[in-house]
Amino acid sequence: MVFTGEHQAKAAGLAEPRVRGERGDEQPLAGVRVAMLNFREPRQSTAGGAEEYAWQVSRFLLAQGASVVFVTGRQRGQARADVLEGIQVRRMGNPYLVYLLVPLWLLFHRRSVDIVIDTMNGIPFFSPLVVRRRTPVLCLVHHVHDRQFHAFLPQWLARIGCFVEGPVARLLYRRCMTITVSESSKQGLVEKLRWLAPITIVPNGCAAPLDVLPEPVQGDPAIVYAGRLVGHKRIERVVDLAAVLGDSWSRLTVHVIGRGPEQGPLARQVADQGLSGRVVLHGFLPEARKNALLAAARLNVTASEFEGWGLTVIEAAALGVPTVAYDVAGLRDSVRHGVTGWLVRDGESLADVVERALKELSDPVRRSEVADACRAWAREFTWARTGASMSGLILAKLQDRGGAYQ
Repeated sequence: MVFTGEHQAKAAGLAEPRVRGERGDEQPLAGVRVAMLNFREPRQSTAGGAEEYAWQVSRFLLAQGASVVFVTGRQRGQARADVLEGIQVRRMGNPYLVYLLVPLWLLFHRRSVDIVIDTMNGIPFFSPLVVRRRTPVLCLVHHVHDRQFHAFLPQWLARIGCFVEGPVARLLYRRCMTITVSESSKQGLVEKLRWLAPITIVPNGCAAPLDVLPEPVQGDPAIVYAGRLVGHKRIERVVDLAAVLGDSWSRLTVHVIGRGPEQGPLARQVADQGLSGRVVLHGFLPEARKNALLAAARLNVTASEFEGWGLTVIEAAALGVPTVAYDVAGLRDSVRHGVTGWLVRDGESLADVVERALKELSDPVRRSEVADACRAWAREFTWARTGASMSGLILAKLQDRGGAYQ
């Protein structure tokens, strides 16, 4: 079935709120050609919150009448071109070549693009250098990657990454409206990168879970990690909780949901520490099954130190499940300490805070109170609001450039 216009918006769960043009148009972006540049796309095995953000915004823009081409990297076995949910997808290059091939693609197609959303995942796509002079570029930055560069790259390469993310990007995008997802990320851009362009915060959304029935889950209590299995998420620390807290919580079970390159090392860790009865590695789960398992958990735990926001925190909150996370940029925005979760502060260990949270949640009244606060917090974030904000910024940029949308 093909959806267009309002029907497409409803199918995507994005019918409200609507963005209207000055004449009250139902599709104020009709005829606008958008290029969404993003390092990955959601169907790739290491895709995360940044990919979900870019895809949901693309769906909303499509529902507002725009045509959208999603230009991204290519994973082995994927087609170079697709049309998915009405969005044109162009895939090219490996994780390194993508930063060369995407700007080349944009250079050759610049006359068929009206506006560019350039997602800077540490390294930008240099789109202001290749688009036409009057083509607006919105620079989307989820978080500053400086510590991530130094944690996972050789020192010489990390320095190059920091130089490109800082002085190079700062000058290149100085006239481009910059969008980020949290106050922490905005602060990082200003303080760490000395960003010159105006910055607007457009938070992540969250798809409201429909009719989720918690499934019987191993462990009492059960704690869950849900997300990509990549090094900087430090899932091994979540797995360690099964051993560290085993004496005081004899039935505690850790459930790990997700896929990625750390799946093998995590399996070896579970075997080496004799945790096979205390840790369950589920791998990738369909959305409905993931939500059912997460809804049955007592606690969501993330050990990441590099986040722009923490999409899985809000997804858990929508199911009434609080989160324990480190008090770092992004996560301190998505977790309301003592209300929708608990933050691990300096001098505290992850295990100590998780144990304190589990004791607090052992009281049914307190647990119900926290669950209600989580659901209320999650309702503040919808992809419709995110998309509407992006649509408004696009309209304003086109009007500034004297286009047909004045």
